[in-house]
Amino acid sequence: MTIYIRKHTIFPEEFPENWASDWGEDEFGLWMAFTYKGVRQAFRWCEPGTFLMGSPENESERFDNELQHQVTLTKGFWIADTPVTQVLWQAVMGDNPSRFRGDELPVESVSWNGAQAFISKMNGLKAELKLCLPTEAQWEYACRAGTTTPFSWGEQIDSSLVNFDGTTPYNNGRKSEYREKTVAVKELPCNDWGLYQMHGNIWECCRDLYDSYPPHQVTDPQGSESGTDHIVRGGAFFTDGRACRSARRILSISNDHSHRIGFRLARGQ
Repeated sequence: MTIYIRKHTIFPEEFPENWASDWGEDEFGLWMAFTYKGVRQAFRWCEPGTFLMGSPENESERFDNELQHQVTLTKGFWIADTPVTQVLWQAVMGDNPSRFRGDELPVESVSWNGAQAFISKMNGLKAELKLCLPTEAQWEYACRAGTTTPFSWGEQIDSSLVNFDGTTPYNNGRKSEYREKTVAVKELPCNDWGLYQMHGNIWECCRDLYDSYPPHQVTDPQGSESGTDHIVRGGAFFTDGRACRSARRILSISNDHSHRIGFRLARGQ
């Protein structure tokens, strides 16, 4: 069964909003950006919709915690087109925790708590931004960009599309390059909604506490109300192809500063 419904007539109530330094519409849809200390971060508008979250039982190399279920997101949301870069992190926080250094590389070695500290400080400087982490459902919805396949590009990936350990491909795919480090956030192609590196490069923090998926359809899920472990998504530069699938989900303790973890911003309602 394939379910994917995107309501193309639903637009933000106010466009552009007063926080935007620039805005527009292109082949991927609506976008807005803010600029802070000369550093620009763009966001893409994701319209409300219904999709199948998780993986079907016949998806190769799936994990048991990916129970497929129908999710409806009743509100559209803005999500950053890239993970937070090191240059943006440095402009806000004044330091750089990353193992691999470069202005346009994603900031990494950031815990979930560290991401929240960045968001809190940025919102204190520009309250109208209303920044937050995406929920896990928002993240997968944006990652899939209307697809139901293991990756937003279809059944397979290689290192021309995703920064991962290409010597360990997904489902007996063709071997490709293993870079052994992160790459610039826009070095590889974006998905059909204009979002870069939802697969690979770094694991990305989500807002939710880790919980098992429900065996029924849900609306606007927010994750568990208790626990200590948060969700990270997307795979990373050192993971195999299996880990980069749209449905792959792992947990991370809130103070894990691993060099594999970064984050992508969203905006709250």
